[in-house]
Amino acid sequence: MTGVDERATEYDLETPDSVQVRFGIEYLESRPDEATAVYSMPMERFRNPITGAPTVGPLAILIDAAAGIVNHYRRRPGQWTVSSELSMDLSLDGVEELDGSVLATAHAFGPLGSTSLGICTLTYGDKVIGGGTVRSFFIPVDGALIPRAPETLQPSPETSFAELMAADVGDDDSGPVLMQRVDPNLNNDIGIVHGGVAAAGLELAASAAINGADGALRTGSLRVNFLRPFFAGAHSRYVGTRLRVGRNTGVGDAQAVGDDGKTAITARVTAYR
Repeated sequence: MTGVDERATEYDLETPDSVQVRFGIEYLESRPDEATAVYSMPMERFRNPITGAPTVGPLAILIDAAAGIVNHYRRRPGQWTVSSELSMDLSLDGVEELDGSVLATAHAFGPLGSTSLGICTLTYGDKVIGGGTVRSFFIPVDGALIPRAPETLQPSPETSFAELMAADVGDDDSGPVLMQRVDPNLNNDIGIVHGGVAAAGLELAASAAINGADGALRTGSLRVNFLRPFFAGAHSRYVGTRLRVGRNTGVGDAQAVGDDGKTAITARVTAYR
């Protein structure tokens, strides 16, 4: 039986095997001593479940896995990493409807201090389409990890991104929202919704708020701040707010609201025509 500290050495606390399996994330190269890694993830013409428009939101999951693992490689003995920030910046050319594997080539950025910053480049085919960062801080290894549940979803080419992330469209006083349903396979090893999954949900909600039924404005950047643990339940959801939409740009915010009614994660999306 693997002990807590031993398992923390073998696995990235925040992106367990279940999340990698669900979204088809694969290790292509891993060099812990150098704090570098290359991951891939398939993008199957995913669509925003609120608007039906093509979405780049799933790339946040790949960024969280790749840039997060290099931070995990840098932890000191007896430590885990916890993400505090995630960012994504994308080219607007060639990412309208991704339909193939995207590579994330990640490395540590700058010296190690009280936090670690991981950065990755996103490549689709022979074209660099953007990049992302994850900032992590360190916490002591403490307590038992949550047992991993067996996979219950059998994805097929017809499986939507909403199904992969156990989400469906609901309504509240502000309009359409994206409900985050309970799925243990989407949790990290301490039992909260995986940060990349939540970041993707926030992008979907903010993008929907910016666009309404139009869908003409495409996400150029995503900025995420993790405030507190995000627990899924009957009322957990992603709520988007339009801040401003102009002739060529739009800005929107989104919040991940936990089952306790508290905002757990916030994000800002800037989109361009």
